[in-house]
Amino acid sequence: MIITQTPYRVSFAGGGTDLPAFYQHEPGAVLSMGVGHHMYVTVSPRFDKTTRVAYTRVEIADGIDRIEHTIAREALRMTGLGEHLEITTVGDVPAGTGMGSSSSLAVGMLNALYAYKGQVTSPGLLAEQACQIEIDILGKPIGRQDQYAAAYGGVNYIRFNPDHTVDVEPVPCRPEFLDQLEKHILLLYTDQQRDADVILKKQSEGSADKMSVLRQMRDLAGELRNTMGGKGDLDDFGRILHEGWELKRSLGFGISTAGVDEWYQAARRAGAMGGKLLGAGGGGFLLVMAPPERHEAIREAVGRPREISFRIDRRGSRVIFISDRYTF
Repeated sequence: MIITQTPYRVSFAGGGTDLPAFYQHEPGAVLSMGVGHHMYVTVSPRFDKTTRVAYTRVEIADGIDRIEHTIAREALRMTGLGEHLEITTVGDVPAGTGMGSSSSLAVGMLNALYAYKGQVTSPGLLAEQACQIEIDILGKPIGRQDQYAAAYGGVNYIRFNPDHTVDVEPVPCRPEFLDQLEKHILLLYTDQQRDADVILKKQSEGSADKMSVLRQMRDLAGELRNTMGGKGDLDDFGRILHEGWELKRSLGFGISTAGVDEWYQAARRAGAMGGKLLGAGGGGFLLVMAPPERHEAIREAVGRPREISFRIDRRGSRVIFISDRYTF
């Protein structure tokens, strides 16, 4: 049996410039982090000459073409594996909440299947092939940041080039700054799940009319990278987050909702420095940055929603368990 653990991600600035509608014209960029909530994928031998895939439902298929789980099916094709396999997926956070779960699944699935074959892979290959599966094969109208954030982990400035290549640059940060950043952030669940594909499709179709705003959003990713370097400046980080919030809301496309806007304004009145709605928007998790002593007031101001911890995952997708190999 092989088990992989792949982080979800939080993107702080530049979201939307990883879509080809933007980066085919000029480079896009995001500042993102792998976070300590994960997708787990297991792969093990199966006695029957079928493939069993267990996720929110269970499939038993007598051929790859009959597998309905699209990412599992295409990952099996890409890695050249098929029958006699048991595959399971378990995520810490539900899909549709803005933390890049589908891309973490694609990266983790590929990592597990390659490990089952005895092949060592690189983060770059995992991210590139996950993009091929999600974007080129399955035709999802998504960007290219989530796959790279999941594969690499850590804190990265990720640049998307017009020729479709991607550059991943780790951001040098003092450990003290990252420790304080972790303590300043709340992840609040809006209790709304959404189809990111719908929002991203609208954004792709409307990007030509929003290039100036998207350009400013991309440039904020560079500002955040500079802010995190050296001694790090939490006040500047919060200011840039708030500026990014205003820019992203101005795009429209259903990115925010009246309820989320009310939460954000209430959090600001209670002492939040800045924040953002994770992922494409429309629901999911609201990230709020504030001094720890203001956290309780913010929770009260927004009605004490469910929340999850924020920790930076510095390692990316990895194999965490390998049992003795045997086949039937």
